[in-house]
Amino acid sequence: MPTYVTKLRSGEYNPKPHPRFERVDAILRMDADGAMGQWAGLCAIRECLTVVRSQPAVLCFARNLGHLGAVGLLPLLAAEAGCFALAIQRTPPLLALPGSTGPLIGHSPIAFASPVADSVPIVFDMACSVAARGHVLLAAQRGEAIPEGWALDSEGHPTTDAAAAADGMLLPAGGYKGLGIAMLGEILAGSLSCALDDRGAMREQVRGAGAVGGGSAFFLLINPDFVNGKATFDALVNDWVGDFLLNAGEVARLPGRRAAAAEREAADKGIEIAEPIAIRLRELGSQVNVQWPDAIGPP
Repeated sequence: MPTYVTKLRSGEYNPKPHPRFERVDAILRMDADGAMGQWAGLCAIRECLTVVRSQPAVLCFARNLGHLGAVGLLPLLAAEAGCFALAIQRTPPLLALPGSTGPLIGHSPIAFASPVADSVPIVFDMACSVAARGHVLLAAQRGEAIPEGWALDSEGHPTTDAAAAADGMLLPAGGYKGLGIAMLGEILAGSLSCALDDRGAMREQVRGAGAVGGGSAFFLLINPDFVNGKATFDALVNDWVGDFLLNAGEVARLPGRRAAAAEREAADKGIEIAEPIAIRLRELGSQVNVQWPDAIGPP
C-alpha cells in the first residue's frame, strides 16, 4: 500500500485513468492510460468477457498499466464465468544466471484458470523466478536473510542478503526452463503488446520498491461453448481431475483449492491482520486522511 500511494502521488500511476479499447475481430488492444494494474486488469477481463460471450476466443494486448499484483485473481474471474483464461505480465529485466553482468529478462508473472464442473476453478499462478520479488523486498524490510538459490547481488554473485538481492537480480525457476517461459511473456505481453514509444521504459531496470508503472500484459480467454461444447469440456476436465486426485494422495493438490478454502473462511470469520502491518496501515491512513475502520481493529 505505501508503494502504491507513493506511485499515485508521484504520477507514475494515473489516479483518474480512462482506459481505451480497440477491437479487430478477436483482437483487443488496450491502452490503460497509466492505471493501477489491479484495476486495469479488471477492466481488461470484463471487456474480454463481453467479447467472448459470442465467439470462441479473445486475445487482449494491454499497455500503459501498473503492476497487476496477484495475477491469478484475473483469470479466476473469467473461470468463474465459465471460460478458460490466461494472463501474463511483462516486467522490466529481473532474471539472471550466476555470472551475468546484468539482468537478462523480466520474470513474467503468469497465471491460468479453468472452470471445473461442480467445484472451484483451477487457478495456477507463478512468476518465472524461484521466489517472487515481493518476498525478497519483505525480507529486506525485516532485516532477514533469504534462502540460498533465490537471488544474485548486483555483480551476479549468489547471495542470501535480502538487501543485496533487492538491488540485484532473481534466479529463474528451473534454470533455462524458467528463462524460456519468461521469453514467452516477453513476446506476448511485451513485443506484441507494446508500442515503439515504450521501448525506453521497457529496458529500465527495477530498483527500490518495484511495481513500476507503464507496464504491459496479455490476456487470453476461451469460451468452451464454442470449441467442443460445455458438456464435453466439463466431462473431460472432470476425467483428468478425478484421476489426478485419486492418485495424488498427500503429494499434490489442485491449485486454487487452498485459496478458495481460505476465501470462504475469511468471508465467514474475517481476515486477521498482523499488528506490525496494522500499525503501518494506520500510519499510512493518517498521511492520506483515511481513517482506520473500527471494523478491523481499534486505533
